[in-house]
Amino acid sequence: MVLRGEESGAGPAVLLLHAGGERRQVWRPVAELLVADGFRCVAYDQRGHGDGGGSVDALAACADDVAAMVRAEPSGCVIVGASLGGLAAVAALADPAVRARVAGLVLVDVVPCLNPDRVRGFLSAGGLLGRFTEIVEDILTQVPRLEQITAELGLPFLLVHGDTGSSLTAEDIDRLTGLAPHAEVRLVPGAGHLIARDHPIALARALVEVAAEWSPARSAITSTWCSK
Repeated sequence: MVLRGEESGAGPAVLLLHAGGERRQVWRPVAELLVADGFRCVAYDQRGHGDGGGSVDALAACADDVAAMVRAEPSGCVIVGASLGGLAAVAALADPAVRARVAGLVLVDVVPCLNPDRVRGFLSAGGLLGRFTEIVEDILTQVPRLEQITAELGLPFLLVHGDTGSSLTAEDIDRLTGLAPHAEVRLVPGAGHLIARDHPIALARALVEVAAEWSPARSAITSTWCSK
């Protein structure tokens, strides 16, 4: 099974994991701004998406792919996961050896504490439930495990969410911060579930700020554009 991706830039690595139904290209506007600030961006088509091989029917397989990508990078990468990508990242970080190689985690409009009825309703309204029924049901059976991983994560942690058509509610966010009190939460006004599409500049600003703080090689460097 082959996964196809692309990389750009030089510096501390940021691994960009797209949402279900998306492709790696959704990250290009975000990656351009990260690269301009001294980061190396890696994005790939998740299995069963775009040019990726295999099928997307189990979260464990997606998590194994994330773990393999983390092991291929120098220690200290930042993982950014949107929706399915974020849940795959959380599952991958259950492995202490993987966790030790990661500087921090950013979840984009997704939390591990999923409400099954709302998840199914949200995906059905977007025309995605029928396409991804198998993995959705697999993920929903693993919510307690994903919550436990999150509670024990111990990594710097940011949730970025939208407010227009977002998949999250205030209750979801409260549940997340209850599991991980150290988690930072940022709202992107006017963004929906796919923030990388809706507001890539605002998302990139948030990523530059935290990645610069979390990555030792970047912590003393001020962004060239995020304060403009």
